[in-house]
Amino acid sequence: MPAPAPTPTDRKFLGRLSWPERRYVADALRAETVGGVLLLLAAVTALIWANSPVSASYETVSDFHIGPAALGLDLSIQHWAADGLLAIFFFVAGIELKRELVAGELRDPKAAALPVVAALCGMAVPALVYALTNLVGDGSMDGWAVPTATDIAFALAVLAVIGTSLPSALRAFLLTLAVVDDLFAILIIAVFFTSDLDFAALGGAFAGLAVFWLLLRKDVRGWYVYVPLALVIWGLMYNSGVHATIAGVAMGLMLRCTRREGEEQSPGEHIEHLVRPLSAGLAVPLFALFSAGVNISGKSFVDVFTNPVTLGVVLGLVVGKAVGIFGGTWLAARFTKAELNSDLSWPDVFAVASLAGIGFTVSLLIGELAFEGDDELTTQVKAAVLIGSLTAAVLATVLLKLRVRKYQALLADEERDEDEDGIPDIYEEDDPGYHLRMAAIYERKAAEHRERARLAGASSDDGDSPA
Repeated sequence: MPAPAPTPTDRKFLGRLSWPERRYVADALRAETVGGVLLLLAAVTALIWANSPVSASYETVSDFHIGPAALGLDLSIQHWAADGLLAIFFFVAGIELKRELVAGELRDPKAAALPVVAALCGMAVPALVYALTNLVGDGSMDGWAVPTATDIAFALAVLAVIGTSLPSALRAFLLTLAVVDDLFAILIIAVFFTSDLDFAALGGAFAGLAVFWLLLRKDVRGWYVYVPLALVIWGLMYNSGVHATIAGVAMGLMLRCTRREGEEQSPGEHIEHLVRPLSAGLAVPLFALFSAGVNISGKSFVDVFTNPVTLGVVLGLVVGKAVGIFGGTWLAARFTKAELNSDLSWPDVFAVASLAGIGFTVSLLIGELAFEGDDELTTQVKAAVLIGSLTAAVLATVLLKLRVRKYQALLADEERDEDEDGIPDIYEEDDPGYHLRMAAIYERKAAEHRERARLAGASSDDGDSPA
């Protein structure tokens, strides 16, 4: 059955998604939610391990070096997690971005304007909050990028834990924000955290990417071709001085994410479906395990709120993200005359904006890059990211719980499928076939009830007659 065409109401801000887009968003968020729960477990495990009587073993394992030194890859376990495993995460992010640009919410410049402006403001305002805090407190400006990132997996894990049934439009808005957020986080890492360049290695990485692109265009298939090539590209990118995760993004962006005739999935969608569990279930949780293990004590907690660097990170995540995304969304809607979906209100947008203050994975990565060489400050910044993300999660939980009954009712309406054809009824209101199926269903039910009434009447007559 062909997918229903979008109705005019779909063009409203936070309006109904098209059916294919809703299915894609549901599948993507389901995988992210599972990964987010594993991420939470990994972060909790790291904190318990790092604050337990055997905390020395945490440092020993994290600092254990492995890898071929001749290739410049004799790295610690923590380094492998940050530069190696996160390349898989950014590879998936690159595919998501490509799909959004060619087939998703960002393909239409007019529709893309609002989430792009919201995401940009959601990165600029936290950076501004951090900068102002450190100007007043005479702190370091090096960490301005730490509070700019949103962790979609962690945010969805919070939603799963608190049991809030967000309507698909709000979830899609959060996902699109995170995709744009990832794009600019990638640019920040590439531009501001690139060390001295090795042009020979960088040239080799670009040559490898060119071969990767050519093989894709020739429709060459086989993981045994692409996986070794990807590892070579990653190794060259790492040795070039550019952060190695950029290689993952570049390869993800090269995949075709549009469907040809007869295809159920594009190559990009197919590979994303295969790799996402590896990213969400292994790469990101292991990164969290070896990055979130900070010592938590009364003194370290106080230090977070007295050091301008760490205070700037906390305020950037909790205040900057919420104000930036909400303000950017409101301004974009105001100037583009986008009409908010009548089923939702601006407090709903603010609640989702607060949820975007959960900045875990990329924030931890940027914190490590920004204060590389200063272990004490790096640890304090990690603690600030954890505290800021937890505070944002609690704030968002309170705001979302205030509207949970409304969300549950909206989600139930979205998912109702009385004709049981696999497509929610709300998408078939303009389909004559749907109404004919529903008429047949009601006629069958009416016949059943008439028969029950006849039998009940007959039984009543028998009971009233003398024995």
